[in-house]
Amino acid sequence: MKMIVGLGNVGDQYAGTRHNTGFMVLDQFATTHQLTFTQHKMEADLASGMVNGEKVLLVKPTTYMNESGRAVGPLMKFYKLTLDDLVVVYDDMDLHVGRIRLRTHGSAGGHNGIKSLIAHLGTDQFNRIKIGTDHPKRESVVHYVLSRFSLEQQGPLAEALDHSTKALEEWVAGTDFPKLENQFN
Repeated sequence: MKMIVGLGNVGDQYAGTRHNTGFMVLDQFATTHQLTFTQHKMEADLASGMVNGEKVLLVKPTTYMNESGRAVGPLMKFYKLTLDDLVVVYDDMDLHVGRIRLRTHGSAGGHNGIKSLIAHLGTDQFNRIKIGTDHPKRESVVHYVLSRFSLEQQGPLAEALDHSTKALEEWVAGTDFPKLENQFN
């Protein structure tokens, strides 16, 4: 089984915000593969099914961004998954909108959701896909990440979501994550 975790905040007021790009990728992946978020377990909304011959579990923590690890850690234990079975998708202000970056490990880089995951998993050695959101110019970081993408950013954002979905499909089909780094970065 492969677990794909999208980071974001629950609630209509956060839908479409920069901080919810992880949720956006999972929604697109689920729609593409006709999966539905119908289950709630261990503080997360779940969708599961077969994709490219592999059982896939899509996870949207309902703990809000800063406590994402509180949902992911117990789910990893419950399903007896290894870190190789995990990919986390989330927003990154240090990348331009439209860019994605795949990594097999790394620090939280100031991202509170990733800090929580590292704390609950006990390591920073897990696969991740970062989605570019740009950095705020003249507003606070908190306001910026909780705001929506501009009209001009919609096209590049759609490309980033498409590339992220494609990378996840190839990973689920068995492509090694370091090979995907070379292909998609």
